[in-house]
Amino acid sequence: MPGLSFPVNDRLRTWVLGLLSLGLLFACYWPALRSDFIWNDPDYVTRPELRSLAGLERIWTEPGATQQYYPLLHGAFWVQCRFFGDNPFGYHVVTLLLHAGCAWLFGLVLRRLAVPGAWLGALLFAFHPVHVQSVAWITEQKNTLSLVLYLAAALSYLRFDTDRRPRDYAVALGFFLLSLLAKTMTATLPAALLVVLWWKRGRLEGRRDVVPLAPWLLIGVGAAAFSTWVEHHFVGAQGESFAVSWLERILVAGRAWWIYVAHLTWPWNLNFIYPRWQPQPHDAVQWLFPFALAALGLALWAIRRRQRAPLAVFLLFTGSLLPVLGFVSLYGSLYSWVWDHWQYLPDLAPLALIAAGLTTGWHRIAK
Repeated sequence: MPGLSFPVNDRLRTWVLGLLSLGLLFACYWPALRSDFIWNDPDYVTRPELRSLAGLERIWTEPGATQQYYPLLHGAFWVQCRFFGDNPFGYHVVTLLLHAGCAWLFGLVLRRLAVPGAWLGALLFAFHPVHVQSVAWITEQKNTLSLVLYLAAALSYLRFDTDRRPRDYAVALGFFLLSLLAKTMTATLPAALLVVLWWKRGRLEGRRDVVPLAPWLLIGVGAAAFSTWVEHHFVGAQGESFAVSWLERILVAGRAWWIYVAHLTWPWNLNFIYPRWQPQPHDAVQWLFPFALAALGLALWAIRRRQRAPLAVFLLFTGSLLPVLGFVSLYGSLYSWVWDHWQYLPDLAPLALIAAGLTTGWHRIAK
C-alpha cells in the first residue's frame, strides 16, 4: 500500500497472520459455504430476466428492476451469475472473501491511525459471531462489498489528509461513490471521518477538515434520501405497519441501541429474526433506554477534554447506526426492529476501542 512502510519481518508476520486467518475463516464458515439460498436470496441473485446485457442495463438505469437500487451490488451479482448460475457455493465464497477483505482493510486503517492492537481489532471483526449473518446470508453481500469500498475510501482519505495530494482525494471520493452504489448505509462515512479527525487532533479546522468533506456530506444526504424513496415506493416500506409516531421511534431507537451493544459485547442467543416489541410512549420503563443513552452521551461529552476516544467511539457507533435505528422506515423493520447485519459497519469503532484497550492493558501487565 502506498504511504505504508513496514519492516520486512513485520510485513512477513502480517502476511502469515493474514493467510492463517483466512484459512481459519474458511474453516469456521464451511457449513455456511455449503448452505442453500435462504429467504430473499433469490430476489438478489440475478433473476433469469435480468441475466442478459439488456438486463444489466436495466439494473443500472431502472429503479425497481431489482429489489433495492444498489446497481453496483446487483451488477456484481450479474457477473457472478455468469460463473455460478444458481449454485449458491460461489456466491458464499465471494461474500466470505469480501468479509476477509473488510477485516484486512480495517487493520490497515487502524495502523494508519496508530491505534494499538490494529490487527487484533481486525481479527475481532473477522471472527465476531454477530457478523455471521452478514457473511452467511448471500443477500448481505451488499454489506461486505459496500464495507470494502467504505474502508478503501477511508484509507485513501486518511492518506490525503497527510499528504494533501489531489490524486488521493480523487481515489477516496471514487471509492465512496462506489460504496454508495453498493449500499447507502455508507453515506455516514464523511461524518465518521470528521469524528476521526477530531479525535486525532482535538479540534476541526474548517478549511482543512470540513471543506474537503462538504461535497461528500451533500452526496451522502442525497443518496440516503433517494434510497429512502426507493425503500418506500419499490421495496414496500409503507402502509399501516410503518405508521409509527416520533415518540415511538425514539423509544425504538433507544432500546435498539442497547440491544446492539449487548450483541457486540455478549453475543449470546443471536438469532436471524428477533421478536418485534411494541413501543409504548405511556410505559415509563421503555423511556429508561433512551434516557440512559442520552446520559451516557452527556457523560462522555463531559470527559472529552481528558479522554476523547470514548466519545469518538460513541459518536461513530451511534452515527453509523442512525439509518437503522427506526427513524427511517425500512422494510426489514416489518419483521424486527433489530438485525445483526445492521450493525456490521457500526461495530468497527467499538471493536477498535476494545482491541486498543486489551493491547494497552497487556503491555502494561507485561512491563
